[in-house]
Amino acid sequence: MITRAHRFHGYGSLRYIYRHGSTVRGPLCATKYILNKRRKSYRLSIVVNKKVNRSAVARNRIRRRLYESARLTETLIKDPYDIVVTVFTDQINDLTPEELNRLVRAQFRQAGIIASKS
Repeated sequence: MITRAHRFHGYGSLRYIYRHGSTVRGPLCATKYILNKRRKSYRLSIVVNKKVNRSAVARNRIRRRLYESARLTETLIKDPYDIVVTVFTDQINDLTPEELNRLVRAQFRQAGIIASKS
């Protein structure tokens, strides 16, 4: 899990990102992001809709797994981005941790949140 300092508090911040942020879309999830110069570190939110899975247990499991993948990637995030990852399908539940880490890094790299491979 990521620390409390890296999580969103309140709905207004999410609304701002949905209106003004840029989007990178993949087959399983999308990443919406915007640079926030008023902060010192990044903030992250994972959104899993009820259409993905009716069970709250399954949705929370997907959310926890994605937060863990993002936590492992946080050392590569240098700028204070606000990031929202929206999940489309419950196929994320079937991915191994390594595949999930690759998915998160690829989306963040495509968005320019982390540096591309040298």
